[in-house]
Amino acid sequence: MAQPTPARTRRCPDCDGFAVVAIDTGIRHADGSRATLRVTCQPCKGTGTVPLPTRRVVSVGR
Repeated sequence: MAQPTPARTRRCPDCDGFAVVAIDTGIRHADGSRATLRVTCQPCKGTGTVPLPTRRVVSVGR
């Protein structure tokens, strides 16, 4: 039976996976729609995930 592969990324702790948000400016366009700003999460660059930390192997001399 095939084994599942482990995930190589995890959800971004800064944006909790919501990488792009729309912020309402409070201004309306002439047609009545709202003016919004799209803002992306800087640590994950808008992907919503970050790579898992790499494990370092430390050898202890005896």
